Amino acid sequence: MSETYEIPKTQKGCIFYENGGPIEYKDIPVPTPKPTEILIKVLYSGVCHTDLHAWKGDWPLDVKLPLVGGHEGAGIVVAKGENVTSFEIGDYAGIKWLNGSCMGCEFCMQGAEPNCAKADLSGYTHDGSFQQYATADAIQAAHIPKDADLAGVAPILCAGVTVYKALKTADLRAGQWVAISGAGGGLGSLAIQYAKAMGLRVLAIDGGDDKNELCKSLGAEYFVDFTKSKDVVKEIIEATEGGAHGVINVSVSEAAISQSCQYARVLGKVVLVGLPAGAQVKTGVFEAVVKSIEIKGSYVGNREDTAEALDFYTRGLVSSPFKVVGLSELPNVFELMAQGKILGRYVLDTSK
Repeated sequence: MSETYEIPKTQKGCIFYENGGPIEYKDIPVPTPKPTEILIKVLYSGVCHTDLHAWKGDWPLDVKLPLVGGHEGAGIVVAKGENVTSFEIGDYAGIKWLNGSCMGCEFCMQGAEPNCAKADLSGYTHDGSFQQYATADAIQAAHIPKDADLAGVAPILCAGVTVYKALKTADLRAGQWVAISGAGGGLGSLAIQYAKAMGLRVLAIDGGDDKNELCKSLGAEYFVDFTKSKDVVKEIIEATEGGAHGVINVSVSEAAISQSCQYARVLGKVVLVGLPAGAQVKTGVFEAVVKSIEIKGSYVGNREDTAEALDFYTRGLVSSPFKVVGLSELPNVFELMAQGKILGRYVLDTSK
């Protein structure tokens, strides 16, 4: 017999009414799930750099306004639409960036669901996880094991899935070098661990002694501090004896992204993940051709990538360095994020 939950009419949430405007922590209505959706009582939500971009309106894709942001929500299924058969009341479920897709276009049919032209995006075109109750399409919602730590699993739903997919996109072999640019942040700290679990050698790039310590503790063999290095490109090429076989760019520095093409090894793969507003990749065509490097974009992950990324977590191969604060603290978290002062990930407790 399935469990039942008493669902209130209103809830606490963080909402903004215009890009860059005040983020209000206030009472808002609890949404009603559509026939194909589940209603999740969100207990924890990670905060992603994408959430900051959504609030600021940085990208050439209009956000839903007013908007409740967030797309790393972990909680309990408390209601479901009449057509939902893949979840039961009481199951643990996760809210991802990809809230829903058409499942019938050429991209969905080949597993590239995030690239669907009709994709519905949590915390962007669909109210997300910065609230106590949120809806998610049952097909795309993540299945979370019942014994999982929901605070710890929340960042896996975007940061973990995103970097895991990026590493798959790099298509590297065990023993090869992967350079992670922006390694001390929320995505980078997970990328180090996934890379190690996949048998890769990790060179971490970031700035500051605290990030050096964090990256080394997570398994990075070598750390390049761009604030201290006399020649970042030369140092990386020497440390890897020829350059990185693959580069995962999770930083939001346009200069760092372009620089990654210089220290990529011959036949190296440069994977773009971070999305600084208006940024471009600039590299010499001659060098790119002669080195035969590949520049690839990697955009979150599909359902298979999500299940695999969660499996690494539940087997204890990766963990998300995180700090829990109350949902009402979201504006402060955004401020720290904009200043580049966050180690690992902030996770919001929706009860505070």
